[in-house]
Amino acid sequence: MPAIITDQIRVLNASNFVSGIGNASNSYYVFIGLPNADEKASDWNTNTPSPIDNFDQHDDIYDTLISAKKINSSDVLRVVPKITWSSGTIFEMYRHDYSINKLTPQTSASNLYNSNYYVMNKDFRVYICISNGAAPSNSGKGIVSLDEPIHTDLEPRLESDGYVWKYLYTIKPSDIVKFDSADFIPLPSDWSTNTDVDDVRNNAVDGKIETVIIEDTGSASYQFAGTKNNVPIKGDGSGALASVTFIDGKPSSVQVTNGGSGYSFATLDLDSVVTGAGASFSVIIPPPGGHGADVYRELGSNKVLIYSRIENADITNPDFPTGNQFARIGIVKDPEVFNSPGTLLSSPSASGLFGLRLAGAATTTISVQVDGQITQTVSAGTTAIGKIVGYDQITKTLQYWQDRSLATIGAGSSVPRFGFTLNRFTSTPGTGGNTNIVIETTGGTTETLSIETAFTGVSTDVNNKKYYFGQSYTNGLANPEIKKYSGDIVYIDNRPEVTRATNQREDIKIILEF
Repeated sequence: MPAIITDQIRVLNASNFVSGIGNASNSYYVFIGLPNADEKASDWNTNTPSPIDNFDQHDDIYDTLISAKKINSSDVLRVVPKITWSSGTIFEMYRHDYSINKLTPQTSASNLYNSNYYVMNKDFRVYICISNGAAPSNSGKGIVSLDEPIHTDLEPRLESDGYVWKYLYTIKPSDIVKFDSADFIPLPSDWSTNTDVDDVRNNAVDGKIETVIIEDTGSASYQFAGTKNNVPIKGDGSGALASVTFIDGKPSSVQVTNGGSGYSFATLDLDSVVTGAGASFSVIIPPPGGHGADVYRELGSNKVLIYSRIENADITNPDFPTGNQFARIGIVKDPEVFNSPGTLLSSPSASGLFGLRLAGAATTTISVQVDGQITQTVSAGTTAIGKIVGYDQITKTLQYWQDRSLATIGAGSSVPRFGFTLNRFTSTPGTGGNTNIVIETTGGTTETLSIETAFTGVSTDVNNKKYYFGQSYTNGLANPEIKKYSGDIVYIDNRPEVTRATNQREDIKIILEF
């Protein structure tokens, strides 16, 4: 049986996602990860592979997750594709009846939302095209737009070029900075309650007629010259009237003089007031609630933009290390706190890395090899292996990660092999083990330091200045703050490597389409 998923469920899903972000029972995070992209593919930066959506990939993402930042309700807005007004362009007009059987005249789209029926002007004001001058003389395609809409009138305005534009809203400066992009226009948050758009929203009238189109006059012959006023618009609403101008017995233009209300279908009842026949008209029905009542539905907003800024400004919670790179970003819903089953992560940011607090003569001079290996003999014949994300000489803390590729094989071996036990670093080694950490350095050699097993805390004081780790250390070891493999990864984006620097920040903008 023929069936479709409608555009409105896509708009609804976008709205539900935004509502879910603001729901305290949910917890969404943007994460960065994959510091070892070149090990996954030698040509990663020039031929970045598409993400894989399966449970195996889900686990791999967590293994190489560096850190995450919470998404708040202020970090998400609905967006629509950016259509910027430009002179000489034929814009399409709002119509309620575009379909696969009635394609849009300029873009040949089979639905309204894929047409260019709205614009943003140079002042970041957004308008919907109520009329583009479509007439039999231009085969219903409309005319070029020459006058940029700039008004903020509540009622549609007729420009001198023949276009009629309806003002919807002005993008706030803060939203321009945070959410504007090359390809998308941000919509106001919480349209139904947003006080910034009260006037537009409250001015909307359900079923108010704004436009009547002359579709055909080929065989028309009317016994009237000039303009006929108070032509009724009949349908399931009431009160709508129009003025029709005639030239040589044919209607040449129609102007709605009273839009009435309550229409879901309508026709221009010209025959009841003028003798003649042969012309056909289309009465354009507004979206439910009227123009401006629900901008998300009117503009077909099935896309959401999520914004996250990663920077090193928060010295009390430095979860985003520098000196290394990341090649993956994503979104995870409802991750849990490490070693706390059932407790949703709620902190502003969180680390996905393990940590070691080190001791030894070389702690303040060692130059570690980023992505190099660290090893520890945890017991006789058993070695733990990790990969270095970064090391801070001031705090003497080393952050590292472990994934399945680092599992060891055989007694005393440190050769990475897939498919064997992945051993964890420990401050309480077994028989035949020790707390020494062998670290790969930039000179291609190794340096041996040890775990500072007596250290427990979240910060350290050096030269009368407090330095925070971003993680809690116990007996010289820190676990990730995020429970690995918890939650649902809902978005993955592989990209060329980005190297993080101390004075650097990254603005991440993610578009989700429903």
